[in-house]
Amino acid sequence: MGVIKERFKVAADQAAIEIKELLKTNGSKVIGEVTLSQVYQGMRGITGLVSETSLLDAHEGIRFRGYSISELKEKLPKTPEGFEPLPEGLFYLMLLSELPNDEDVQHITNVWQRRSHVPSHVFAVIDAFPLNAHPMTMFVAAVMALQTEGQFAKEYAKGMNKKDYWSATYDDAMDLIARLPRIAAYVYRRKYKKNEHIQPNGLLDWAGNFAHMLGYEDEGFKELMRLYMTIHADHEGGNVSAHTTHLVGSALSDPYLSYAAGMNGLAGPLHGLANQEVIKWIFEMQKKLGTDLPTKEQIAEYVKQTLSEGKVVPGYGHAVLRKTDPRFSAQMEFGKKHMPDDALVKTVWNIYETVPPILQSMGKVKNPWPNVDAHSGALLVHYGMVEYEYYTVLFAVSRALGVLASLCWARALNFPIERPKSVTTNQVNNWLQGKDEVWGE
Repeated sequence: MGVIKERFKVAADQAAIEIKELLKTNGSKVIGEVTLSQVYQGMRGITGLVSETSLLDAHEGIRFRGYSISELKEKLPKTPEGFEPLPEGLFYLMLLSELPNDEDVQHITNVWQRRSHVPSHVFAVIDAFPLNAHPMTMFVAAVMALQTEGQFAKEYAKGMNKKDYWSATYDDAMDLIARLPRIAAYVYRRKYKKNEHIQPNGLLDWAGNFAHMLGYEDEGFKELMRLYMTIHADHEGGNVSAHTTHLVGSALSDPYLSYAAGMNGLAGPLHGLANQEVIKWIFEMQKKLGTDLPTKEQIAEYVKQTLSEGKVVPGYGHAVLRKTDPRFSAQMEFGKKHMPDDALVKTVWNIYETVPPILQSMGKVKNPWPNVDAHSGALLVHYGMVEYEYYTVLFAVSRALGVLASLCWARALNFPIERPKSVTTNQVNNWLQGKDEVWGE
């Protein structure tokens, strides 16, 4: 058993004892109420999940095991010449709830390098798609093809003791995370770079090697990938990709099946696909206005036109946040350091100064501030990645860190299959009229 795996087992055993005592003492305590509008409108705000890896505060933003993004940028290990946190360190933190040192992070890098081999049949699945297929379609299909290498399903078929579910889940999660950059880079090079592929560089860190396989050797882009993979990794448990991974995993589907399901959710326009919608909207604005650097006045008019057509300004608003997304701020800081004069990046900043007052004046928007998607595309375009359809694949590679760390915890704590109660509108009406008692099974 590897050293990180051993530490996780110790942490999980201790947490299981604490949770057992918590439920024994307070299991019947009511922690919230559900309104009828929440039942009908996407269960928004209903507390019904436990996700240890991160917590989203409406006013403070995301915290990973209690640490803000600015704190992670300061405290997580970096490459010797770099300034951005290594995502290996964030994975360690989410898994073990303690900050890693340089040696811990190097250990994870080494483990992922050893586990990164992708069998040829996975590439054959990608090659079977027409080139006009969406990159997320190819990516998720490749993950499903990789499931043949999984340990959990094989061990379960042999009659694995449920006390060992966590171990096989951990190994599958580590294997999958190790292989994702190779798969994602293969999709990119096949679709956009004439099928000319780049072999891995075993001397690089996880995100740096991903950048290398994509074909970007600029150190700035490697730094961007380290930041991008860190800040997109997790966003507590209720978002579509995290919740779906957890839900499918609760049926004891292995990490490959669970993660693939979650990434199909990430591919939706209201979730991870939003990042491509942002850059598409900006490109369309620039084309219509005939300038690469529209003024704030021009932006304001275009925003009002977008809203008058019944459309939204992509990248603005969030289901939970009520302030500027700290992930947006981290990317803005990166842009000011590496590309302060880039026209597209400056346009993003001008939009940031223009859109919130307009949305606030309408009086109907709870959060007029930008989320993470409002900035990421402009940074990628600066380094030459103009294929905005691909951006969600980058998001998917990063999100694996959070959802798979959570899946390890779910199996270590033996969380049961998820099965909320549903009702019919007729039953709701009977309940409101006093004809039925409050529903329940």
